[in-house]
Amino acid sequence: MDTLLHPSPTSSVAKRPCPSSFENPNLPSPFSQMDHLLLSFLSLADSSPPVSLDLSFDRLLDSTPSDADQSLLIDRAHNLGSLLLRAANRSARKRASLHNSIAWALPPDLTIKVFSMLDSQSLCYAAATCWMFNTCAMDPLCYENIDLTTVMPKVNNAVVSTMIQRAGKSFRSLKLGIVPSPTSSPGSCQPLVYTIRNSVDVSSFSWNEKKTRQGKESSILTRSCLYPLSGDNGAAGALLRRLHLYNIERMDNTSLCVALAACPSLIDLEIVGLHVELRQTLMSVSSNCHMIERLFFESSKTGRDDSLKSPTCVDFVNNCPNLSSLSLRGFKLHDYKVRILVKGFRKLKYADFSTSYSITGTFLRNLGSGSGGNLLEVLILRDCMHLKEVEVARFLTAVIAGDFKFLQYLDISNREGLASEGDWYQRSYNSSIIPLKQVLEVRPHICLLAEFPSDGCFIDIDHMFDSDVNSEVSLPSQLSSHTSDGSFLMSSSESSYNSDQGSGNEEYQDSGFVIYEESSDEVDFLVV
Repeated sequence: MDTLLHPSPTSSVAKRPCPSSFENPNLPSPFSQMDHLLLSFLSLADSSPPVSLDLSFDRLLDSTPSDADQSLLIDRAHNLGSLLLRAANRSARKRASLHNSIAWALPPDLTIKVFSMLDSQSLCYAAATCWMFNTCAMDPLCYENIDLTTVMPKVNNAVVSTMIQRAGKSFRSLKLGIVPSPTSSPGSCQPLVYTIRNSVDVSSFSWNEKKTRQGKESSILTRSCLYPLSGDNGAAGALLRRLHLYNIERMDNTSLCVALAACPSLIDLEIVGLHVELRQTLMSVSSNCHMIERLFFESSKTGRDDSLKSPTCVDFVNNCPNLSSLSLRGFKLHDYKVRILVKGFRKLKYADFSTSYSITGTFLRNLGSGSGGNLLEVLILRDCMHLKEVEVARFLTAVIAGDFKFLQYLDISNREGLASEGDWYQRSYNSSIIPLKQVLEVRPHICLLAEFPSDGCFIDIDHMFDSDVNSEVSLPSQLSSHTSDGSFLMSSSESSYNSDQGSGNEEYQDSGFVIYEESSDEVDFLVV
């Protein structure tokens, strides 16, 4: 024992260790002297009580005269103990991995395939299990679809960068940010924006907790979280096909545009709750993402973003011809701009303009009779404050007549009721001019949602307007509602309806699209 820590002074003739003391006849011959010595040392744990080891070490220290030599002896003991502990841990992991490789029924290639189907957090848990799982979890295929969305802020910029580096050339999809509730169904208008404005709707956390969580989010994910997409000459961004961003507090227009410029192969873009402008985002998508097929964009401040211009709409339509799904929720959109988008995208099947201000419904006129808009399968106009009952009635009349023969899902629900023809302050809750029953009779397979509050549940519009402009907290939806009976629709004969068309708008009179002009009270609503 003493020779391990305190070797004897050197002599002219080295002593050969006694075979009976160090050698074990059961060990194979290639074992070195160190192996036998280590075996003898480890055997002390069984033959000697711990107090004997302590006394032996004390005697060694007492036999060393100088303080410096005693300190050196203690350091050697620490180092030897650390080396033994490290070797023991490494051997234990190796044995556990060997055991797992025997007990785990799948070969490495299938294990990697299974791991590639896990979300990123579960993949990290699996990687920490054992050496075999860690090896499989480090394969780039496991990071093809990176999902770093969380309910609580947990992810920082370094994690994003590490995941993208691990993905390498397999990188295809990235989801990032805070999602306060499960993703809604295709026909739902549940907000995904994570702010104090919709804290009542998204979860049961208290407002104080939400303020705390939002502050944590700001300090973790910053505007530079997408910089790895542009690094290495944009190698990672060039491979990306899907990009979903949720409630990244510090993301700005410049950072988002830089990231989109590095993603020419993007086909699916989802943006929720980012403080970025609609116009600049569409300009960036139009300039860089010509292959885009799906765009979902929900404003962080409902009704405030009025940045979209007609030329931007036209460029977007011309440069992104493959778009089949378009969702612009919570923006201040005018009918002539919406019409440019819906009529322009010839492959458009899904359109969602929920909670959009200034939409009256005039963009629906003659929409199903031309080359654009007739392929719509899903149309959602839920909680559009200016949506008029007369325009809804005209649209449903066209559906009855045979237009929109591919339409399967229609949502015209409004928690404030539909706007009357003359004055949008006059709300309609159960209009007799809307042919709901006739639609269900003629097109029995259509899913028609028309949820309106009862007459006694009207909320004062002036009060709602004041609170929305002057406060960061929007009124929660507390209105009782009833739903019309409805189910799904497939085709019918083709027809169209003719109605008076609005005057052309001078902003883009040569665009080739029919443009409608809104009344002054609609255009000026909620101007901040």
